[in-house]
Amino acid sequence: MSHKLHHTVAAGLLALLASVASAEAATAVRFWHSFNKSQGEALDKIVANFEAANPGIDIQAEYIGNYNDIVAKLQAAIPARRAPDAVILEVTRYGLFADRGVLIDLTPYFDADPLKDDLYDYAREVGVYKGKNYIVPFNSSTPVLYYNNDIFKRAGIAGEPALKTFADVLAVSRTITEKLGPEGITGIAAPGQFARWGLVMANDSELIDSKTNEVLLDSPNTIEAYRWMSALTYKDKVASPDGVTEEDNGRDAFLAGKVGIMMNSTGNYGGSKKALGDRLEVRPMPCNKVCSVPIGGAGIGILSSSAKDVQDAAYKFVSFAASPEANAIWFAATGYLPINKKSAALPVAAEALATQPGIDVAIKQLDFAHGRARPPVVTWMRTTEYKMWEAMALGQRNVEETMKDFAAQTRQEAKRSGE
Repeated sequence: MSHKLHHTVAAGLLALLASVASAEAATAVRFWHSFNKSQGEALDKIVANFEAANPGIDIQAEYIGNYNDIVAKLQAAIPARRAPDAVILEVTRYGLFADRGVLIDLTPYFDADPLKDDLYDYAREVGVYKGKNYIVPFNSSTPVLYYNNDIFKRAGIAGEPALKTFADVLAVSRTITEKLGPEGITGIAAPGQFARWGLVMANDSELIDSKTNEVLLDSPNTIEAYRWMSALTYKDKVASPDGVTEEDNGRDAFLAGKVGIMMNSTGNYGGSKKALGDRLEVRPMPCNKVCSVPIGGAGIGILSSSAKDVQDAAYKFVSFAASPEANAIWFAATGYLPINKKSAALPVAAEALATQPGIDVAIKQLDFAHGRARPPVVTWMRTTEYKMWEAMALGQRNVEETMKDFAAQTRQEAKRSGE
């Protein structure tokens, strides 16, 4: 081997060893999340930006599934000692893990972080459980009403449609179904659970009181809202039962131009705009008896089972993800709410507000948006609600009877878990 070649090989080996040593020196943070497709691409960009600014930290981001999947898989991973270091948790369900010591109290980190002064009040509030911070918000949302203006025009609905009450929404949905049903187009997608919660709040009620944790599933206004929602499929027949048994089916039908109206998270804005373009319109949720919408989305928590240096590294990422720069990228790409007061002024967010009609609807709803209850029983309640909803929306069970039974079971579960 020539001296020159030997020198080249040796230099390459040294570079490789240096690279390996650097990789070994990096603190790895396993991060479970619920974002794929365009949302996943935006998250990847944020992770790459963080790692470029923090070369000693390796964020191992892994898509696990939706919020329900994350809860189920985290519950299985904890006893098996396979839990991640950081995890996205939906804002009503992290209380279950905070209550059981799975999540660390982020208050010492948060109190020392200038970030706390930059977050909107609603964003700070959703991370607090029993007076302590357990998550820092990442993706915050409210439900909004989306509609396809091309379908509306083809159904003869001209001008600015009235969509302010339950009666308005049903009337428009009937018109679309009657006029375009032969083409396989229905008026409205069966509302998903986040929208159902919002419609209950619009009917001046709640599922569980956010201040007292009182179960309100059997209150008259809650029952009335579920009666209206469930009738969309089995009685009024303006929504396909497909969206009842699998919520994503209703969303996908809307994106495919087969449904006139969809009520869903503002986090669906990016995908809806990409699918429908100028056909997409966004309006506030109905104000049936009151104007009131839930704050949704999720935040990032850190696991108590992780080593202290990993927890420290994880918080650096948590704080970065809520920074103006990262939050502006996230808002512009997805339509999730700005959580940082400085985000909207940054060029990428300002451009989105100027060029993407409807992306600001959820922001305008913040005047009447509210956080929701988050004791451990909410996780059980939300899982159980799916089968209760399916029975009602498919006409298999009486609404009032079902909701009273559901309320009794939820109170029993809360008592069993010591709440």
